[in-house]
Amino acid sequence: MTSRFPRFPRFPRRTLPALALGASLALLAGCTGSGGAGRTGSRPPLDDLVATGAAPALRALYGQRIDWRPCPDDADGGQDGPAIECATLTVPLDYTDPGGRTIGVALARLPAADPQSRIGALLVNPGGPGNSGVTMVRGDWKSYQGLHERFDLVGFDPRGAGDTTPVHCLDDRTRDKWNATDDPTYDHGRVLADACTASHADLPHLGTRDAARDLDVLRGALGERKLDFLGLSYGTHLGALYAEEFPGRTGRLVLDGAVEHGTDPMRLDVEQAVAGETAFRAFATSCATDDGADCPLGTDPDAAPRRLADFLDGLSDRPLRASDGRTVTAALGWTATLNVLYDGRRSWYRLLDALGPALGRGDADALLGLADGATGRGENGRYATVADAYAAISCADLPAPDGAQLKAALADLAVQAPLTSRHNPLTTLLAPDCRPWPYRSTERPHVVRAPGSAPVLVVGSTEDPVTPYPWAQRLAAGLEHGVLLTRDGDGHTAYDKSACVRSAIAAFLEDGRMPAVGTHCPSD
Repeated sequence: MTSRFPRFPRFPRRTLPALALGASLALLAGCTGSGGAGRTGSRPPLDDLVATGAAPALRALYGQRIDWRPCPDDADGGQDGPAIECATLTVPLDYTDPGGRTIGVALARLPAADPQSRIGALLVNPGGPGNSGVTMVRGDWKSYQGLHERFDLVGFDPRGAGDTTPVHCLDDRTRDKWNATDDPTYDHGRVLADACTASHADLPHLGTRDAARDLDVLRGALGERKLDFLGLSYGTHLGALYAEEFPGRTGRLVLDGAVEHGTDPMRLDVEQAVAGETAFRAFATSCATDDGADCPLGTDPDAAPRRLADFLDGLSDRPLRASDGRTVTAALGWTATLNVLYDGRRSWYRLLDALGPALGRGDADALLGLADGATGRGENGRYATVADAYAAISCADLPAPDGAQLKAALADLAVQAPLTSRHNPLTTLLAPDCRPWPYRSTERPHVVRAPGSAPVLVVGSTEDPVTPYPWAQRLAAGLEHGVLLTRDGDGHTAYDKSACVRSAIAAFLEDGRMPAVGTHCPSD
């Protein structure tokens, strides 16, 4: 089944199995730490990092030394600051068996630009699930220069993503066909599930809760008493689960583009679809109103949204052929369109530049290029692992919906998002389709409260088409010490879209100054 856009699914809680885990559970659920007066400095003693009686193997992993070395190539783009370093962190594959098989978590670090005023390490996650934190630091560090002055920026690839036990299930040719399928069925989902099962034996261990435990091992190995963390989109789920698992270890956590956890996933899917439809209608209406004769959707703002939906749906019966011989189907057309809308009005021109040739003369190359960018297909025809990682991590975190939930959600979808869901409503609600997955997640919806944690800054945007604003409101309200910062505007996440938000985040991370309750920031 083709996802219409690289979604950020909801991640209900997995209940830990009632096994005799002994000392390792004492560490995972019980260690709260002493905190201490300082936020960084010399490595704290292991007795402060590990609960009394904890498994020796796990204690050793918390105390491991990270061997930072220059990254192996020039992917960092010739940065002007200090050289970016790479390393690998060793963690247990299965935290119920910390003395068993281990895996390596890929890391990248950009040391603080001002060592004299260095605060410590700031761990970052760009979302997904399946996106690479190593790439975030190596390829996009300049976006976070304000934070880089006083923090080491540390990125990591969560399980299944990037270079950490990467999941790669479908070959490139199969992935081309799979993404372009307009009417995916249960068997279509099984193609991916079977391929992932055959190629990756560790699927049950790729969930976000295990990644949160890896995060705490990384914190300990870095010598940090508390975790400072910036998580974007899906990264907010990772950060929230960390606060739930290790409330006494939380330092300053920023969760931007919040994913909410306490609601039935099907209801959240509907809310996300409604936010996406709002952005879709806003784009089409603005095109007809503001671009006049240059708008490929005509000059009637009331008719433009339906005309665009009709065109995209029509690609199912009348696909367009691109110059490389591939076919642009409805699935790919919707993928391209909704993915561009992620970034808000500032990226609408990219969609206009693609729709003009496609609607005017059947030239699909630009539209296909947008779809390739959304699905991780490179110019050489090779796919990044993010698509398979997205499915594997999501299905480790999501409970399969029952028939009643799915039926109710489909009925609501038809009323509340009639244009963007009309082509194939199941692709809106089941992306990915975890029903054929080889095992069932034991996570369940729950409100993340994290009693005993430090204050957590939750950031939401009023017109976010991916993680709707109510999710940020509910996440902040559910956290025992959550504070909501609001950005007024469209587009997904706030950090890169508002100087006001950036200033508020920097003040919190660097000095602990939380914005006043009810603070709103304008967009740039």
